[in-house]
Amino acid sequence: MVKKKVPDWLNSSLWSTTPSASSSSSSTTTTTTDTNTFDHHSPTTASPPIESPIDPPLPPAAIRDKQQQQPPRHHHNHNHPQKPEVKDKLSKSSIVDDDDNNNIIINNNYSNDNIINNKIIITNDIRNVDVNESSAEDISKQALLLTELSKKVINMGELRRIASQGIPDGAGIRSTVWKLLLGYLAPDRSLWSSELAKKRSQYKHFKEELLMNPSEIARRLEKTTVLNNDNGKSESRCVLSRSEITHDEHPLSLGKSSVWNQFFQDSEIIEQIDRDVKRTHPDLHFFSGDSSLAKSNQEALRNILTVFAKLNPGIRYVQGMNEILAPLFYIFKNDPDEEMAACAEADTFFCFVELLSGFRDHFCQQLDNSVVGIRSTITRLSQLLKEHDEELWRHLEITTTVNPQFYAFRWITLLLTQEFNFADSLHIWDTLLSDPEGPQETLLRVCCAMLILIRRRLLAGDFTSILKLLQNYPPTNISHLLYVANKLRGQPSR
Repeated sequence: MVKKKVPDWLNSSLWSTTPSASSSSSSTTTTTTDTNTFDHHSPTTASPPIESPIDPPLPPAAIRDKQQQQPPRHHHNHNHPQKPEVKDKLSKSSIVDDDDNNNIIINNNYSNDNIINNKIIITNDIRNVDVNESSAEDISKQALLLTELSKKVINMGELRRIASQGIPDGAGIRSTVWKLLLGYLAPDRSLWSSELAKKRSQYKHFKEELLMNPSEIARRLEKTTVLNNDNGKSESRCVLSRSEITHDEHPLSLGKSSVWNQFFQDSEIIEQIDRDVKRTHPDLHFFSGDSSLAKSNQEALRNILTVFAKLNPGIRYVQGMNEILAPLFYIFKNDPDEEMAACAEADTFFCFVELLSGFRDHFCQQLDNSVVGIRSTITRLSQLLKEHDEELWRHLEITTTVNPQFYAFRWITLLLTQEFNFADSLHIWDTLLSDPEGPQETLLRVCCAMLILIRRRLLAGDFTSILKLLQNYPPTNISHLLYVANKLRGQPSR
């Protein structure tokens, strides 16, 4: 028999009120997982429930266009950054364990009186959270971050420490901090201008080389002619006569080096990218709809994913990459700095490459069963849960035989973008990107904490109810979740 004991470190008085009735009763769509398949190219994705479309802040270019069409109003406000207007069904104070709406706060005074029938009794002593305290905390963090970012050489250790607690939405801080955390910007500010110019020029070259239709290449070659200054005769440079066109350059060529053959092979992937891009965050007007803003943003996502697929033939494009790309582009495109916003596509490409470099093996089917593959990573999550909550681990994997692949595959490959609303996902990513060990280790701790926080419901469930719960994770307090995840760092249960 395994002794049923909850780790002592789960005690905290940081967590607060119960969600409203409307929040707690909100429903989500169950995603069915095929228990007999494990398909890299179609990871199950499920968008959070949509109540109404959301208007995110417009990038500076769009704001200027709108100003030209409408009478000016409150010009003094246009210079201030806008917070992402992503609606959150929960207030900042949310549930810790939603099994009992009357028991919300974990009490610091932990004793045997707090346990009845081997369950934590979470008292409700702190229901009123001062919103002003939260605002003051955001202002304080923003000031600390701005102070650090203003230094000639940024202390990355200090920046990571502050950012790991969550980056306030304002002044373009998250955009700059993420670029630093992903290594796109150097700690030395004097290098930013030259490095950014170099990278953006490189991305422009990638687009010219990889996104051009072969017929466009031929047309440009035909236009490349010069006059011979010696005899006045016209001489073509790089222009191929009909007799000089090689077999590989013919549109019907099946040669491996044929640009046309490669173009037709790529068309299937490009069509898949296009379908996924159009489905990206349908609840956000920034990505979805018929507006010029949405279409422009979709085109940018499409370009980035296509260039990435062509530069990485071993991985190419895997369904779901668009969900990882979306938060990066959203943050960079909404940078209040007009120059930064205008170059968001190029900046997002390189940050996307850097972020995916730590997870790319998860998308390579040939590596599934290797020590770096997705199966190995899911096994590490299982071991982490067993280390910290063996009772829960035994119930899930032995008693009810819920294979962690059924739910953890999507959690890990999509970096939790489908389990929480957009604003909460950004907060989680602040912590993921801030960890000096890399985002993968932090991601596993967050996934383990997600299981521990709903342990009572999981322990009371059977296979069907558990799978439904884990594929539609209930609303939770993100600060609480990240706190518990941090406690899992090197603190096994005893």
